[in-house]
Amino acid sequence: MDFEFSVILESIPALLAGAKLTWIITLLGIFGGMIFGILAGLGRIAGTESLGEKPHGLYLPFSALIRKISAGYVETVRGTPIIVQAMFLYFAFPMLVKALTDIERFRIEAVTAAVITIMINAGAYIAEIVRGSVLSVNKGLLEAGMSLGINRFQLIFYIIGPIAFRRMIPPLGNQFIISLKDTSLFIVIGVGELTRQGQEIMASNFRALEIWLTVAVMYLAMTTVLAVSLRKLEQRMKIY
Repeated sequence: MDFEFSVILESIPALLAGAKLTWIITLLGIFGGMIFGILAGLGRIAGTESLGEKPHGLYLPFSALIRKISAGYVETVRGTPIIVQAMFLYFAFPMLVKALTDIERFRIEAVTAAVITIMINAGAYIAEIVRGSVLSVNKGLLEAGMSLGINRFQLIFYIIGPIAFRRMIPPLGNQFIISLKDTSLFIVIGVGELTRQGQEIMASNFRALEIWLTVAVMYLAMTTVLAVSLRKLEQRMKIY
């Protein structure tokens, strides 16, 4: 079978539409995942000296509860495949809502389910990145800050946060790229992202070589954009 470049040209508009949706799901998912990740990451070390805290009184059992909830979220998500999470959210969760509340016709749109899945999944991995980065901050800096009378929130925002953020950027870049590639798995719930568009085009013209080669190149281009952008951010933040 000869390689036909015209097939690629004819497929570009549909593939670009799929790539656009891939970017939308990825960026929204990463934004939400960052929020979940920061909260869960800090939750895993709540009430510890890593955040300049020495829990006492009622805060002691409360901080322990926060750590357990955060750890439960992280371990549950990391212990299950993202494709299972997506299918549960899209197919099973509406049935669960109906069983518990008798709400009829409750449904989550496929794209919405994809975005939420990326948020939840990426958040669990980002939580570990946040936790590790905070724990890597020199304890001497915390002690120095506390000796100057800086309160806990100032300690987090002005001392721990900036240092930890610099150390988070490389692993965050890896997670962002993984999340972008994970969008291809949402083909199972009918999301019309790049992989789905490629599958539909290939099913209509049976030109697997041209279509999947183009899809692969487009994914490579998108991940390269992310990698280069994060590398420039590292250089701007003077991370060595």
